[in-house]
Amino acid sequence: MFENLSERLSGVFDRLTKQGALSEDDVKTALREVRVALLEADVSLPVARDFVKAVQDKATGQAVTKSVTPGQQVVKIVHDELVHVLRGDDDPGALKIDNPPAPILMVGLQGSGKTTTTAKLAKRLKDREGKKVLMASLDTNRPAAMEQLAILGAQIGVDTLPIVKGEDPVAIARRAKTQASLGGYDVYMLDTAGRLHIDQELIAQAAAVRDVANPRETLLVVDGLTGQDAVNVATEFDDKIGVTGVVLTRMDGDGRGGAALSMRAVTGKPIRFVGLGEKLDAIETFEPDRVAGRILGMGDIVALVERAQETIEAEQAEKMMRRMAKGQFNMNDLKMQLEQMIKMGGMEGMMGMMPGMGKMAAQVKDAGFDDKILRQQIALIQSMTKRERANPQLLQASRKKRIAKGSGMEVSDLNKLLKMHRQMSDMMKKLGKGKGGMMKQAMKAMMGKGGMDPAAMAQGMDPKALEAAAKQMGGKLPGLGGGMSLPPGLSGFGKKK
Repeated sequence: MFENLSERLSGVFDRLTKQGALSEDDVKTALREVRVALLEADVSLPVARDFVKAVQDKATGQAVTKSVTPGQQVVKIVHDELVHVLRGDDDPGALKIDNPPAPILMVGLQGSGKTTTTAKLAKRLKDREGKKVLMASLDTNRPAAMEQLAILGAQIGVDTLPIVKGEDPVAIARRAKTQASLGGYDVYMLDTAGRLHIDQELIAQAAAVRDVANPRETLLVVDGLTGQDAVNVATEFDDKIGVTGVVLTRMDGDGRGGAALSMRAVTGKPIRFVGLGEKLDAIETFEPDRVAGRILGMGDIVALVERAQETIEAEQAEKMMRRMAKGQFNMNDLKMQLEQMIKMGGMEGMMGMMPGMGKMAAQVKDAGFDDKILRQQIALIQSMTKRERANPQLLQASRKKRIAKGSGMEVSDLNKLLKMHRQMSDMMKKLGKGKGGMMKQAMKAMMGKGGMDPAAMAQGMDPKALEAAAKQMGGKLPGLGGGMSLPPGLSGFGKKK
């Protein structure tokens, strides 16, 4: 969503960081471009104006212009100011669901994704915090809205309030409150009706439900693609009903992202969660510093580590770790790694989260490299016999022809895969012999062993070192055609046909 803004800002900062010393005029010119970039990204004018003024006041001081790396200093000031705009003056902390049964009221316009977000949030509370959740649909207007919530509840294993035809929303809210108390639920979530626009009936209905349930949290669900109007919707709901937080949906879309940047500054309400897709686990807490880092192309290592922990199966990884420590790395291990990359969002998704790799992700895309190649390589490995996978040295000409034919690929594709396997195998041997069992520690942390949390692990990965590695590669990936090459151990990928 923030791609265009990210590209514009990184262009501005690239020019700044190349200059040895900065004058006030340099900073002003750069910030004029930053302001235009923000306005183009649909950030509201007052927010963009205040943002640029705050940065200018800090960036034109003596400390910056005489600093050793003035360009970097300005980037840091912009980063800190972005975090401030997104977070506000005080951090809202976790959801207030401490004394059960805690009511959460979900409000918003029709089509913003309220019902799906209710289910996503319920699943998150159940899986991550071990809460017993009850969901209730108060939407008596939209056809099959109640049935939709019941189906989603069955999919995620969360109870929904039985449907009683003809009840009004206030009566349903009362019944949900009673059932939550009697059934020993920690949280009950009330999914209210929406309209295509804000009208008196919608507000009156939501206010009546609020008075009955007395919610601990009132979350406003807003479609991230609606741009500036999202801010008006948030202001209106907050004035009439009182909102404690915002959930932005469709943040995986190609909207301009300005609503997210304006929302907190204009309404004063924290953005609690963001919806990142259709799947019921595609919801993340909104972390201002990580979002700011991604907007400025600094990557998001914490998210990468979290994603790794969610997708890596501990037993498999443990087995693989022991084998790698001995310097063993066969085709089964390579297949597992390729599948792991796809689960973690593919090559492009992973590169987007690594510091300094953002531009490379675009190059990879332009070179015609996509996750289809990962799947083709998995198909090649699946065409091998068990013996061949365990011992790739067996692969002679006749076997290669059979494998290529079986996967619908060429022998040249198989040769590239084998070359990549050899390179990765050599790398694993080196890592296995490395000081302090570097390989073991990394794998343990990835699997969440030893109680390491993603943020702590991410701190151990120095973003500057990763960025320097990316620069050392010169943003070029030679094995991909067009003078491009991939990170070490991945150079066997060919250009897609």
